[in-house]
Amino acid sequence: MKASFFKTVDIAPLVVFRIFFGFLIACESFGAIATGWVKNVLITPQFTFSFIGFEWLQPLPGNGMYYYFLAMGILGLLIMFGLRYRIAIFSFSILWTGVYLMQKSSYNNHYYLLMLISYIMIFLPANRYHSLDIKWGFIKEKKVVPYWINCIFIIQIAIVYFYASVAKIYPDWLDGTFTKNLLQGTTSNPFFLEIFANKWFYLFIAYAGILYDLFIIPLLLYKKTRTLALIASLCFHLFNAIVLQIGIFPFFALSFALFFYEPDTIRKLFFRKKEPVLTQSNNYNQKYNWYYLFIPYLIIQSLLPLRHYFIKGDVLWTEEGHRLSWRMMLRERSGHISFEVIENSTQQRMLYDYTKNLSYKQARQLPVKPDFIWQYCQKIKQEYKGKDISIYIRCENSINRKPYQLLIDPNYDMAKAKWNYFFHNEWLLDYN
Repeated sequence: MKASFFKTVDIAPLVVFRIFFGFLIACESFGAIATGWVKNVLITPQFTFSFIGFEWLQPLPGNGMYYYFLAMGILGLLIMFGLRYRIAIFSFSILWTGVYLMQKSSYNNHYYLLMLISYIMIFLPANRYHSLDIKWGFIKEKKVVPYWINCIFIIQIAIVYFYASVAKIYPDWLDGTFTKNLLQGTTSNPFFLEIFANKWFYLFIAYAGILYDLFIIPLLLYKKTRTLALIASLCFHLFNAIVLQIGIFPFFALSFALFFYEPDTIRKLFFRKKEPVLTQSNNYNQKYNWYYLFIPYLIIQSLLPLRHYFIKGDVLWTEEGHRLSWRMMLRERSGHISFEVIENSTQQRMLYDYTKNLSYKQARQLPVKPDFIWQYCQKIKQEYKGKDISIYIRCENSINRKPYQLLIDPNYDMAKAKWNYFFHNEWLLDYN
């Protein structure tokens, strides 16, 4: 077993992945500017919901974020062409982490995955073949890599799919409630609405999603089912790209298929002029024995999605442990909220207008995100700095269009509420 991990194989899968990865980075970055995402999420809003603990990380003033994303797009092209690769991939990783942490209003799992893969790529020799770094003499060419490099990507994407399938095993997914609501919200076309309303169709989508996430990795690993699994992946991800419109993620996920095929197969497909290499059971080059770093990394990745099981309450309701857990597109959530501020010295009461400094998107998200609510209470406290105030909240939520229930204890003074990073927050009510 150990020998198979350290055998040398053709570098082709890693190099092709670098090219795809850089191209997708450029598309994501330039596309964020072109579609107005940067303006709507990072420039227009007066207040930014950063990850708790990273409130100091704020968007650049003026048009700064346009230049920020322009820089990331250029770095993506440098990664794609393999020019000053180490500097480019390290710089992109830092910049993308900044974008990820400075805003939660547009949280997507593929943003998190993109960040993880970026850091992995820093340590890998992805520019050692078919790159401008080689052509211009900055580094020497290498035609092989140890097989454990391919395994890192396989294990990482296996973790993503496994936990995504487990998360779907709950009543509203199994009876098709969520998939029916989701599909009907993607179009206004009467023809497609009629199809999406058919029970057999939304149940098919629900169970196809579970089965795909659960079995796609084993099917890709098994040589006899690999190509069939790739075709299934193409159908699955293209459907998601067209119907759900979730950015680069479908294409990003498809690019991991490179590591499941024999490296020589990838070489023949993409680098026909490259000479084949012999697979050898050796340690390749000690310079690239970074696997010691990846062992604890993969252990952490395997454990992080389990943390919500150790937190009181249902994660679908409390959201505690939801992020970083590959809980992708699982429920529809809606809510409404009101803030009552009391000046304790005078007992003067007032309803606080939270819409005055939030974008439309933020105002819709605030009632359904407990961490947003807590952060917004901190903002209110800053406005009343120097005054003794209490904040009471009336907040009701609905999951998958079920009856509304109280999310926040209306008798809890949120001006005194603390944020518990690792366990249950006492001001959150249970779901009945």
